[in-house]
Amino acid sequence: MTYTAAAVEVDGRAEVLGLGIRAMQVPSVVFVREDGGVVVGEAAEQLGATDPARVVREFKRRIGDPVPILVGGSPFSAQALTARLLRRVVDVATERRGGPPERVTVTHPANWGPFKRDLLGQAVELAGLRGVPTSTCTEPEAAAIAYASRARVALGERVAVYDLGGGTFDAAVLVRGETGFRLAGPPEGVEHLGGVDFDEAVFRHVLAAAGADADLDDSDPAVLAALTRLRRDCVEAKEVLSSHVDTAVRVALPGIDRSVRLTRGELDDMLRPAVDETVAAMHRALESAGTAPEGLSAIVMVGGSSRIPLVSQVVSTAFRRPLAMDNHPKHDVALGAALHGAPVRRAAAPVPDASAVTAAVAVDPTTVVRRAAAGPPAPAPHQPHRPDRPHVRPAAPPGPPPRRRAPPRARPRPPRTSRTARTGRTCGRPPTRERPRGAGRRCWSPPSWSPWRWPRRSR
Repeated sequence: MTYTAAAVEVDGRAEVLGLGIRAMQVPSVVFVREDGGVVVGEAAEQLGATDPARVVREFKRRIGDPVPILVGGSPFSAQALTARLLRRVVDVATERRGGPPERVTVTHPANWGPFKRDLLGQAVELAGLRGVPTSTCTEPEAAAIAYASRARVALGERVAVYDLGGGTFDAAVLVRGETGFRLAGPPEGVEHLGGVDFDEAVFRHVLAAAGADADLDDSDPAVLAALTRLRRDCVEAKEVLSSHVDTAVRVALPGIDRSVRLTRGELDDMLRPAVDETVAAMHRALESAGTAPEGLSAIVMVGGSSRIPLVSQVVSTAFRRPLAMDNHPKHDVALGAALHGAPVRRAAAPVPDASAVTAAVAVDPTTVVRRAAAGPPAPAPHQPHRPDRPHVRPAAPPGPPPRRRAPPRARPRPPRTSRTARTGRTCGRPPTRERPRGAGRRCWSPPSWSPWRWPRRSR
């Protein structure tokens, strides 16, 4: 399943914006109600479980297709559905940030041509963002920017981006320049290859193992609802196999109720041909960029499907380069898009006047206070002696801070000794240098009534 993520740029840092209820990202799903209203995200996925005819997924792949998409009997273009999704993301950002965004950056696959990029611009206009400055960025470029924000990339270094997302695969080689990253050569990719195809392979395998591949009536609403639940369970099973070696999927269909065991080895056998195809596309990207695998500083792994253990194993074996993977690879593209163009925007901003600074302090005093307390206060400039003002004493030039004196140490106390050791007298006897053993010691004797003095005689 494909997902949509968003991030915001605050004081030069990118932060992921929470769009969903259970996760930061939301599924790219649109549900059309009977009255024409549109529901997006997790709510659309839940409503689609009961009415599958009014839900649509994976419409990103249909951008550029002249055939409309029928949703609930009404035709929609792929860019119109994308505009509804983008409008929802902007509304959530406006609500949670307290105001509309200053700039919006939309990412797209690197192998999109001018025709599809123009359709994406039309989707942005349909979303009602004409008054907001918008720009586009390729997904590999955004992923490289996000990687450079957490790892040091020197000028001239080259990194490869392996972007295996939900719907498409992109492979590109980028070079770090003074103003950012640029493509070292034409990117390569597979447009219809991603996590959606992996989910479909698992779904078909489970249906075949349950013996229900040919005995289903797609026109029955109960069957459609059961298949929708089974698809969701197959997606969760695929994600579970990334950290476990086996799992079980329950198949609850009309006339069938059983569990199908799925192992990681079976999943690897299903996905290996597709993963080999992505490796071949990466080799083509390296050849078009004129770069050998040894010339790469790292391979950035992006996309939720890149967390599959088979993917990282095959890529590491094929290229023998370090793999850079974040804890949340689904957010890398959004984080990089938020930072895209941020240095240029800050450099081109005019210098604020006194009224602007006052307004900023009144609106957000916390930020100003944090900036003022970020470092030590600047030293006062040196003022030379002025003959016209002899009563003013010139300030001393700044120098090193005065050295603090350590507190005085306490005098050590002499060790405590006994009276015998100090005077040499023991029980009134004259002091002697060598005393016999036991001299000066008191010996204890039991009293007269003690049973130890007069032991009991046995009768």
